Amino acid sequence: MLRSLSFAFLFLTLAQAEKPALTLLPEKAMPAEDAKLPGEGKLRRFDWFTKLWQTSRSKWAADVQKDQKAVVFFGDSITQGWGPDFSGRFAGMKLANRGISGDTTHGMLIRLQEDVLDLNPSAIVMLMGTNDIEEGIEAEAIGRNVQKILAAIKAKSPQTPVVFCRMFPSSVQKKRPLETIQKVNGLYDALAKGDSQITVLDTWTLFADKTGDAKADWFPDLLHLNKAGYDRWEAALRPVFATLGFLETEADVFTPEAGFESLFNGKDLTGWGVRPTPPRKQPKNKAAPKPDAPVFVEVHEAASFDGLTVSPDGRYRAMNGRLIVTTPIEGRRIQQLWTIREFGSDFVLKLEFRATPNADSGVFIRQPQLQCRDFPLAGPYFDLKNYKAQDWNELVVTVKGGIAKATCNGELLTDNMAVPATGPIGLEGDRGQMEYRHIRIQTAKP
Repeated sequence: MLRSLSFAFLFLTLAQAEKPALTLLPEKAMPAEDAKLPGEGKLRRFDWFTKLWQTSRSKWAADVQKDQKAVVFFGDSITQGWGPDFSGRFAGMKLANRGISGDTTHGMLIRLQEDVLDLNPSAIVMLMGTNDIEEGIEAEAIGRNVQKILAAIKAKSPQTPVVFCRMFPSSVQKKRPLETIQKVNGLYDALAKGDSQITVLDTWTLFADKTGDAKADWFPDLLHLNKAGYDRWEAALRPVFATLGFLETEADVFTPEAGFESLFNGKDLTGWGVRPTPPRKQPKNKAAPKPDAPVFVEVHEAASFDGLTVSPDGRYRAMNGRLIVTTPIEGRRIQQLWTIREFGSDFVLKLEFRATPNADSGVFIRQPQLQCRDFPLAGPYFDLKNYKAQDWNELVVTVKGGIAKATCNGELLTDNMAVPATGPIGLEGDRGQMEYRHIRIQTAKP
């Protein structure tokens, strides 16, 4: 991926490339000229890179039939670092790695058709652009290359899901300053906005330190992931793959403990719906909305979703025991799903939730909102010791005498939240993907 790739990495890569059983196909070699090729930015032509390009692509050409309908990972050395067999990760999924160390978005555009689209992929996971920054390619040119990549994917199959990973943090020491990375990520967000084919995964926030650079815990060289970094990336992808139907495909059968009743049957949205939203106060001097401003969903009439597996707008869905609040195509979309029932007596509410990186949601207790998020990244409870990132966490809310106490995996979130005398339970959507399961309640006897 870099001029500064370690000798060990290069030795292993080139050693694998020189296996005598592989016939290098001339047509898979790096094109001789840039001028007549689609895309922008100078192609890399280091000896090691051109050899790796031809070797990798020649091997993949022989694997086209074998890799049909795979979930294809498409990128540069960070993608290549998963390895050809992904080290056994994502068990049960058919995968294909199409990462080439050192590649730029220009190179990826050139090889997109043969390396990715000819596989008729079930989904595409994209991470790209960091090498362009090192080469000094302008952010806008990177954005235009990626726009062409997305257009080609849509032209081939407008139904193929694209999981778009935001560019990882790095460091000015690696010629990848924070400001440029954030500018490119902003362009990526704009390209994905409003497109239901694309799910954006906030992998920048997932890996950034407090200054916005790569954290050495996961990036020993401030650019490439170690095993712990790939563990973290894998955990971030798993909830999205589950929602796309590639993982966790079996029904989650759950029986509440004695004294509790389920509020979610695990199969559909029966018992849930929408309620009219109160009118929002408009500022006196209304300014033009910011590009990343959230969309607020206004509901004028109550509606029940009994029997539906997906809400009419597609935001909420029931799937294999999970109530999913999907990633909004707008970037941020604020809305609520409510129980049809209201709860007037004291109660104990229990549920489990799972959040993608930096996801933001909430659980409404009769009316007030209890923040329910990817707490270490989104806050406000940054220092929870028991929180499991991108995994299932238990939320327990006890309402007694008009005061709610809440814990996450046994750690106190609040013990003084005032709530009305009666009202429903609500689940909010804002940004990222949130999932809920095992939602049950124990109400006090009158």
